[in-house]
Amino acid sequence: MMLNISSSSFDNRNELLTATQRSVKTVPFVELFNGRLQGVISSGSNLDRVYVSFFEAGTLNYYCSTNNNRPCGGLRGYPCKHLYQLLEEATYTYGVKEVAKYLKISGDISQINNAYDFPINSGIIKKESASNVFSRFLNYLHYLEIKSSSQPIPEMNWFV
Repeated sequence: MMLNISSSSFDNRNELLTATQRSVKTVPFVELFNGRLQGVISSGSNLDRVYVSFFEAGTLNYYCSTNNNRPCGGLRGYPCKHLYQLLEEATYTYGVKEVAKYLKISGDISQINNAYDFPINSGIIKKESASNVFSRFLNYLHYLEIKSSSQPIPEMNWFV
C-alpha cells in the first residue's frame, strides 16, 4: 500500500522552506485537533505558569486560561497576546494556508501573510475548561521521557 502524502497536512514542503523556526520555549504545544487550533503557551512573567488557548474552526471563538482554569487577564473582548502567539506558532508549524483552511477562514486567504492578518476579531470569548488540551500536552510530554531503544514501542505504532 502506497501512502499518498500530497493530501496530508504534513506535506507543506514549499511553505516550510520559507517558515521561521518555531519557538518551543514560548509555545511548547500547538495542534490542529478536533475542529480547533489549540495549544499551551508559556507565561512571559512566571516560569511556573502556562496558558491554554484555542480558536474554534468556523466561528473563530476563542479562550485563554491558565492550566488551572483561571481566565487570562488579557481577554477583554478581543484575543490576548497568548492567542496571537498560538496562531503565530501554528503558522510556523503548519503554514498560513493550512491554518486558514483548517479554521475555515472565509474570503481571500492569499492576503493572509502572518498571524496578525487573520480575521480573529470576528470570534467571541467561549469559556471552556483547559483540562482536555492540557492533558493532551502532558501526554505528549510522556514521549520525551521514553528511553531510546531499537525495540518497537507499542504507543508509537501509529507512526509507522
